[in-house]
Amino acid sequence: MIVRGEGAYLVDQLGKRYLDGNSSIWTNIHGHGHPAIISAIQGQAATLAHSSALGFGNEPAAELAAALVGCFPKETLTKVFYTDDGSTAIECALRLALQYWEMEGQPERASFAAFDSAYHGDTMGAAALGGIATFHKRVSKLGVPVCHVKDLTHLIGLPPEEVSKLAAVVIEPLIQGAAGMRLWPKGMLSELRAWCDEHGVFLILDEVMTGFGRTGKMFACQHEEVIPDFIALAKGLTGGTLPLAATLTTQRVFDAFLSRPGEDRTFYYGHSYCGNPLGCTAALASLQIFEEEAVLAKLTNKMEVLGSLLREWQNADRRVRDVRQCGFIAGIDIGDPSGAAFSSGDKFGAQVCLAARAHGLLTRPVNDTLVLMLPLCADLDDIRLAVAALQAGLRDVVPVE
Repeated sequence: MIVRGEGAYLVDQLGKRYLDGNSSIWTNIHGHGHPAIISAIQGQAATLAHSSALGFGNEPAAELAAALVGCFPKETLTKVFYTDDGSTAIECALRLALQYWEMEGQPERASFAAFDSAYHGDTMGAAALGGIATFHKRVSKLGVPVCHVKDLTHLIGLPPEEVSKLAAVVIEPLIQGAAGMRLWPKGMLSELRAWCDEHGVFLILDEVMTGFGRTGKMFACQHEEVIPDFIALAKGLTGGTLPLAATLTTQRVFDAFLSRPGEDRTFYYGHSYCGNPLGCTAALASLQIFEEEAVLAKLTNKMEVLGSLLREWQNADRRVRDVRQCGFIAGIDIGDPSGAAFSSGDKFGAQVCLAARAHGLLTRPVNDTLVLMLPLCADLDDIRLAVAALQAGLRDVVPVE
């Protein structure tokens, strides 16, 4: 039982401290209990905790929308739709795209392209996009029509008649998380943007995991100067404090939903806590911390140290089959000392992560890929502790003779 959070650390009911090695399922940004976020939430709770978004607005939601839009070049992503989590943010983008094409007289554009090993959430539409059988095989056929492709070459090779039916392509930019921290080739995202433009297909970016500094920039798409038609944000949006998600889109999409009297172009989608003042206030405080504490500038050295430690480990330990790093995100593939992969049923990745707890680290694997995604506030000693704990956990579980 976790009973308390202190900066980059979590404390259990026995008082043992652990470094939060996966940022509490990839949500925590500035550490647990950051005073600026806690103070903002407390102040807002005493003023207005919740008010319906059906016909009403609230100041924190409006201010946050302006702040999010301000993260992108002017006149690009200009509109914000709030939901609850990453899955519903993706679901929102899918439904916006489908309704847009229907209202624009192209109802045949009713399918999506997604990539093998993708993970976009567990609601029905988002699950249909997923390419990981463990999570999606029982429900994937019940959601939206989806064409799964291996990579950009496969997408480019789709028959024209299939491309003409696409409403959008959906991708996790730069890195696929649940696939085992799998990296996309450099330049792939900008090439995908060009292909979508050429064929009149929307581009939906799932930045639920990669958003808010994880890759070294505020958003992963900024590495290749790509502006999507939709971007889904969640997880780190509130700094890891409250559920909140946002789907950003363009003026072009927004304008299609404007109605004259007698028309029915309303987007009938929304949840009870959409744009709730508490979550929006927490998100505003988190964005302010990025600026006041120069979070991204301080990340440069941390990312370099993490990469250096991981490369040293890989070079010295034949049980480390591969290391992948994207900014402050890392995946470490482990295997038998002979260099072979483990049998999938042995769950060595889970065993190593359990063993790492004794060395002061909490994290979770993806199969036999050890995942490190520390809060951005972690310092150099924390980074060294995290890598050393994984090394010790691996040594405990898979000793080298």
